[in-house]
Amino acid sequence: MASGRRPWPLSRMIWVGVAGTAAVAIVAGVIAGLALTRLSASRQQVIAVADPAAIQALQLDASVINQETGIRGYALSGAASFLQPYSSGLAQQRKSEAALRGLTGDVPGARDDLAIVIRRISGWQVRYATPTIAQVRVAGKPVLSPTIDQGKAQFDALRASIAALQADIARYRQQALANLNGAGATLQTVVIAIGVGLLVILAVFVLVMRRAVVRPLVGLAADTQLATTGDFEHVVRAIGPRETTDLGTDVNRLRTGILAALTDSRAAEAEARAAEAELRELAGELQRSNRDLEQFAYVASHDLQEPLRKVATFCQLLQRRYSGQLDDKADLYIEYAVDGAKRMQQLINDLLAFSRVGRITGDMAPVPADEALQQAQATLSGPIRRARASIEAGSLPVVRAEPSLLSTVFQNLLGNALKFRGEDPPRISVLAEQDEGFWRFSVTDNGIGIAPEYDERIFVIFQRLHDRQTYSGTGIGLALCRKIVEYHGGRMWLDTRHSPGTRFCFTLPILDQEKETDE
Repeated sequence: MASGRRPWPLSRMIWVGVAGTAAVAIVAGVIAGLALTRLSASRQQVIAVADPAAIQALQLDASVINQETGIRGYALSGAASFLQPYSSGLAQQRKSEAALRGLTGDVPGARDDLAIVIRRISGWQVRYATPTIAQVRVAGKPVLSPTIDQGKAQFDALRASIAALQADIARYRQQALANLNGAGATLQTVVIAIGVGLLVILAVFVLVMRRAVVRPLVGLAADTQLATTGDFEHVVRAIGPRETTDLGTDVNRLRTGILAALTDSRAAEAEARAAEAELRELAGELQRSNRDLEQFAYVASHDLQEPLRKVATFCQLLQRRYSGQLDDKADLYIEYAVDGAKRMQQLINDLLAFSRVGRITGDMAPVPADEALQQAQATLSGPIRRARASIEAGSLPVVRAEPSLLSTVFQNLLGNALKFRGEDPPRISVLAEQDEGFWRFSVTDNGIGIAPEYDERIFVIFQRLHDRQTYSGTGIGLALCRKIVEYHGGRMWLDTRHSPGTRFCFTLPILDQEKETDE
């Protein structure tokens, strides 16, 4: 600090320690790898060469003994069954010779001794074994071969060469075992040295971090604690790595700024009180607005509908009494008046239902969605039968909702599928699946479909995509469905990727007990 140089940052200290540890670890890893490679090579000498070669040498010795036993028994008895050891020994001899050719390449002296063994076996078979078998077969009885002493001498020489081969292999195996033990000891020493070295590095690193990092942080925490108790005059010491010095400087700035902030906070409190008063005033205005809306709903449901019913009733009386007595234009005008009165009643009723959602609340309760769907189907049983529609529903969950409102959603979506159908009988599918914390419902039909660019317009109240002569309705159904779904905590949209036909999707929250079960 006295020289004016900034202290090292903590990250540099850590990286230096990590780099030093990594360098030691790499060197140790290389040494351990070399030792492990040596250990693996020595183990391979024992397992893959020395032991299999020793076994094959023993089997080769046993095979020539079996051949000699079979020849001797056949010569003394003349029975062909005594040749079975000879035949099996001959087959084993060939296998052992082939195996030893591949195993003795690196065994000193073994390849030459194996060649001698093979040559002597062949000589014994040609000069003694094969002639003896031929003599007994020609005579058809036991035959004492005049070359029996010569055959015995050849066989003894053969056994001696096999013993020499076994000695070569035994020496190689002993040397391989010595190499294996040496490599194991070396690896053990390397591992211990690595462990001790890492412990030393770790101890040094901990001491350095304690002196360079921990102590300055403890001092900084103590100074900061004094500032938090209200002693804003106490200067925070800025020592240690760059991060702690920067933090101490920042705390000092914060300490000096708190006094100014206290003054500002008092002004902010006054503003907050004014905002709270304004909020209370807005809440009062909202309550008055809700009362006005309730009054409008009352007027719409009673005062406006009463004269409208009279207009519709008298227009219908005119239509029944004077139908055909006036000219065609008069009949058409009366029909327009009746139709307008009916549509006005329907618009008022739909608008009243739309305004009541979320304002006049019922009891929320767990509702099986399939029961709400069945209620909607029962309400639309006539149109469903006339349209020859088929409705398929998957496994629907239990959701928290107002039963009548949930049934209204299904009724409007099914009604749209029946109304906007194509040439084929309507096929409607209702499915539900989990989507994080919600159930995602989908109602799919094979109707005329909706262009993607109208995906939001269709949810605006009184918005229609077709004229009333082609498709009846007030254009409030989908807006009502979306408002009901949002009132229940979900959302509703048109799946613009589905084609042909139409697919509406909406979500409803999963019940709390189902969330706990999933978790």
